[in-house]
Amino acid sequence: MSSSALIADPQEARAFLAENPGIEFFEVIFTALSGVPRGKRLRRHELMAVYEYGRFLPGSILVCDITGQDCEDTGLVWEDGDADRLAKPAPGTLVRAPWLGDDVAQVLTSLYELDGTPNDIDPRHVLRRVLDRFAADGLTPVVACELEYYLVDPQRTLDGGIELAAAPATGERPTLHGVYGLRELEDFSDFLRELWACADMQGVPLEGAIAEYAPGQLELTLKHGPDALRAADEAVMYKRIAKGVAAANGCEATFMAKPFANRAGSGLHLHVSVNDAAGKNIFASEDPAGTPALREAVGGLKATLADGMAIFAPNANSYRRFRANSYAPVAPTWGVNNRTVSLRVPAGPAGGRHIEHRVAGADANPYLALATLLAGVHNGLTKSIDPGPPVQGDGYAAAAQSQERLPATWFSAVDHFERSDVMRDYLGDRFVTMFGNVKRTEQDRFFEVVSPLDYDWYLKNA
Repeated sequence: MSSSALIADPQEARAFLAENPGIEFFEVIFTALSGVPRGKRLRRHELMAVYEYGRFLPGSILVCDITGQDCEDTGLVWEDGDADRLAKPAPGTLVRAPWLGDDVAQVLTSLYELDGTPNDIDPRHVLRRVLDRFAADGLTPVVACELEYYLVDPQRTLDGGIELAAAPATGERPTLHGVYGLRELEDFSDFLRELWACADMQGVPLEGAIAEYAPGQLELTLKHGPDALRAADEAVMYKRIAKGVAAANGCEATFMAKPFANRAGSGLHLHVSVNDAAGKNIFASEDPAGTPALREAVGGLKATLADGMAIFAPNANSYRRFRANSYAPVAPTWGVNNRTVSLRVPAGPAGGRHIEHRVAGADANPYLALATLLAGVHNGLTKSIDPGPPVQGDGYAAAAQSQERLPATWFSAVDHFERSDVMRDYLGDRFVTMFGNVKRTEQDRFFEVVSPLDYDWYLKNA
């Protein structure tokens, strides 16, 4: 895929300006390693320059931590002089942002070096390089992202905690599990209506909603598509819509992996199949377990789950989600029509046979999560990796008897990631090193904080 295919044509901006004379402000958005959208808000007269040349952003934005602080060990702060890179617009992402007002729009960008070379640690370019491996083999991944999240009260409790948002119609906070409950959806129908309306306006293919297993938890799926880069863009856009619409409705949409200790965590479930050059799904089969190609892809995913955990579970809080009997997986297992495993082959028509990857948390960077997923799929197809027999029944019981486990801590996950030859091969040697540096810096900063729990446990007892 050429660089030019990744950069929007200036005509896109000219047409947008002509069709939207009332738009006065444009948010130029870049999503770096941490997955947090950052950028600038520009005025109308500045937009065309972004499309015709680009907009400067400091190189340090690539490697800031989740709080926005510099990560000096990367060498992209002082040693690099915090040199500028050029942000250039991604095609099809210049859209209105109605929750910010009738006069605001946004556009997603990728970073390039000043000579036009795609920056090798930009998550969009990391994903694009993995997709190039499929394209070289005449294959096209078809993917979808499915996100779970909670609506919570924007005000912290007196002890610094959080609680679920109250339903606008009743003023009551959810207390029952209410899985697949319609009342639970109806209580937040205004939020959902505005969510779908904004998604439609932005061209984000947001599908139906369900009330998830835990009180106050929602799940909505984005439609499958054969453009994985666009799918990741849509996931980033959707999270931004959900947060913005929630704020406009007096609550907070949180994509923390585990916001409540006694309730289910929130996942980013990734769905994938692969089309051949003729557009045929190579996983399609009347056999519920799919074709040999599907099983090879599962084999590749199993083989790389531990290596990719630092991407799928990127934060300290991420590891609170992985508990037995929680619908979050704890071992590299696979099964057919089975939600207790890491890699599920869902029931459905033969032509739609695919894999659901259930490991990533909702806090994962969608670009990097898809890149890591697809690296595993391609590696499995290339090396014809046998996944072994599928788990029958309780996947947690099978995991307890297995010698294979997923990294259980943030530190272990980053160790696995940095040592992985497969991750370095597919995602890039420099990217893996930089990501590891950022996460090690975050770990130091997170664990140097003395929390209230330290005092509860140790102040008198130590």
